[in-house]
Amino acid sequence: MGTRLDSRETQVLEVLDRLYEEYPDTTISLNFSNRLELLIAVMLSAQCTDERVNKETEHLFEKYETVEDYADADVDELSEDIGSITYHNSKADYVVSSARTIRDEHGGEVPDTMDELTELKGVGRKTANVVLQHGHDIVEGIVVDTHVQRLSRRLGITEETAPEKIETDLMPLVPEDDWQQLTHLFISHGRATCTARNPDCAECVLEGICPSSKLDGDVDLASGEAWS
Repeated sequence: MGTRLDSRETQVLEVLDRLYEEYPDTTISLNFSNRLELLIAVMLSAQCTDERVNKETEHLFEKYETVEDYADADVDELSEDIGSITYHNSKADYVVSSARTIRDEHGGEVPDTMDELTELKGVGRKTANVVLQHGHDIVEGIVVDTHVQRLSRRLGITEETAPEKIETDLMPLVPEDDWQQLTHLFISHGRATCTARNPDCAECVLEGICPSSKLDGDVDLASGEAWS
């Protein structure tokens, strides 16, 4: 029986407790060795799997090592280098443009503020949050990717649909010390069990408190549509 707990606050805490136990070692799955590589990897990961990004950056990070390498890169050549990445043409342009801004306006160092990061071409709040958290150890928000978006709605934690509104809604509910890990926990659970199209509710550690459970519910709150 999937029934949400009495308040959103208690729902969040119970969800976190169960997911911490289920995924004790979860963390970011992108491969990187410095802040620049982290920024590039996160930019490439938009609407693309981390597995695919890691495969491409394995050779990309050998060819391009510095901010100057990216700033001086030919956009068409870089686009070919990341050819299997979704929207590789646009992302190549974003990377070169951002590298030039970092070189010319930030002394070659990846910025450490939300405002400066989101001024980079192709960098939104989600990307900036990841770079701040894993590159600068600064946690000032919650990274809302497709998994966080789906699970937070499916679990009845939020009714918002836009990522930035979901983040704003979640921040007062989630203990600040858990802001970073919530994202990793939701990603791990979203990949392993609570998938977009066919979640395995029967094996889900959250089934008993999930108002979207297919075992006794008719509607997926993530989409607002009836289960097929």
